[in-house]
Amino acid sequence: MRILYNSWKRAFKTPFGAVRQEESCRIEIRVPRRCAAMTVSLLLESDGAPPSRISMAWIDLDEEGYDRYAATFSLPGCGLYFYYFEIEEPDNRYFLYRHKKTETNISEGEKWQLTCFSKDYQPPKGLAGSVMYQIFPDRFYHETPCDTSEKLRPFTLHQSVSECPCYLPDEKGVIQNNDFYGGNLEGIRKKIPYLKELGIDILYLNPIFMAYSNHRYDTADYLRIDPLLGTEADFRKLCREAHKNDVKIILDGVFSHTGSNSVYFDKEGVFGNGAYHNPNSPYREWFDFQIYPEKYTSWWGIETLPCVAEENPGYMDFIIGRKDSVIAHWLECGADGFRLDVADELPDGFIQALTKRAKELNPEAVIIGEVWEDASNKISYGKRRTYFSAPSGVELDSVMNYPFRDAVIGVITGRETPLSFQKQILSIAENYPKPVLHGLMNSLSTHDTPRLLSLLGQDASRMTRDEKAVFRLDKESFSLAVKRMKAAVFLQFLLPGIPCIYYGEEAGMEGFEDPFNRGYFPWNEMHPEIFDFYRQMIRLHRLLPPLAEIRFWEEPQEQCVVFHRGDYTVICNPKSSGCHMETGYLRPVYLQAAEKKEHMLYLESYGFALMKRP
Repeated sequence: MRILYNSWKRAFKTPFGAVRQEESCRIEIRVPRRCAAMTVSLLLESDGAPPSRISMAWIDLDEEGYDRYAATFSLPGCGLYFYYFEIEEPDNRYFLYRHKKTETNISEGEKWQLTCFSKDYQPPKGLAGSVMYQIFPDRFYHETPCDTSEKLRPFTLHQSVSECPCYLPDEKGVIQNNDFYGGNLEGIRKKIPYLKELGIDILYLNPIFMAYSNHRYDTADYLRIDPLLGTEADFRKLCREAHKNDVKIILDGVFSHTGSNSVYFDKEGVFGNGAYHNPNSPYREWFDFQIYPEKYTSWWGIETLPCVAEENPGYMDFIIGRKDSVIAHWLECGADGFRLDVADELPDGFIQALTKRAKELNPEAVIIGEVWEDASNKISYGKRRTYFSAPSGVELDSVMNYPFRDAVIGVITGRETPLSFQKQILSIAENYPKPVLHGLMNSLSTHDTPRLLSLLGQDASRMTRDEKAVFRLDKESFSLAVKRMKAAVFLQFLLPGIPCIYYGEEAGMEGFEDPFNRGYFPWNEMHPEIFDFYRQMIRLHRLLPPLAEIRFWEEPQEQCVVFHRGDYTVICNPKSSGCHMETGYLRPVYLQAAEKKEHMLYLESYGFALMKRP
């Protein structure tokens, strides 16, 4: 008999997952009577601090021969805590740790995590339950071209939107990323009716500020719209139209670095008074020069992306503090929040100040961080981050939820089992504050990843870039990819969080990694079956209570993912690929419901279903 403790079951821990300051938390452990335990203690610690000891009281001896011990406590301060147990027997004393997520082990293993977040934190209204749509602005839509006279040069415009994005280096071996298709803000505005019909609540725009490149992560001027995208007046007009249709606008904030060709660094000498050429420039202290001016710190060693000292008083005042700061300016123009690029490279103090100022200007402003791992316990540059557990309050309302993406794609492709999928999902659900969990940005494709159809339809590991540039799935591979895509999107839309559609996914776009995942939206070649499926999924997403907790089937299935959200049961058989469901004793229950058309809300060839429990 093993010592029993499973933090995912309410019999052992309530509430499930993270707790607020001063919220009561009960933990119970069950020790076999043969162990003759004299005392059982809960040891709770945070980074760099000695553990606190909480005595656990004996409750009773259950029918299976386990002594039950429990402790109820609360935490006065926000923080990231880890706990384990100490058990003392007449002739022995040992520690108990976590093993395989749901089991225990003596002397070796992990500690359980307990996230404690601010008792005063409230997420932005309407974030939970919404649907997000990500747009790469140059590649979405345009009608009337913008004035290009002040666009940073050189650049090229594609003659046809069907052309492949440029991916080859120039004669110096540099990939310039300076080819454009002409998509602009006015084009996005004209497609608001399309997005509203699809069911979108939030638009996340990749960078729109003036820059040299087509991705615009090399900011040239934080206070100016890139000329190829339009003007500030165009942005204000877009925001008004979006708000009229109850759609929010989230901007991409790139604050860990600027472009070398920028007002602030000005390596090319375009603007005048930048830090590279003028040691007395007002921006000089923003940048770290080891040998002035040739050697400086840049983002991942890319010379066109010089890093900034984010906590430099002048930089913080410019971005956050002053009355006409970057944050204040764009919120006043109509933006509803920011997605923070490479948030794990921004100091906690910078994020805290930015979030505080944004909330002062607009209490419902949304702040999302780009974090690829579990953001609750992230260690970046040797320091534990405090995105959700800072003493001053929650820093981020949401993060880009790549762990869910990895879990969904893993289980659909067979790289992960339904059981490992369950553990990955519950780990995030356990570690994140509930208000954050239900506002997570759940993407399956982004500008930084291959498009979902391509990923599910073809192994590109041995393909050259020239092959990837022209590759399209054949009929058989496309059909398989669509079936897998439906199962993946089904899970994406029914897991906790807000599903985010990368532009063109609903149209059936293909493409491997950057830049092949950044083609122009195929307005005249949309795939009707995929588009209709996305619309159905958005409708299904709205059926679920946005704050309903996720509960997996008590006994994990070998072939099938089964979980509950509120009054609904979600089932998905990844191995069916949308063809047929074979799920043991579950199968007759769901087939019977489908045949009688009772309670079944969606059924795709018996491969996955959403059912309201009677």
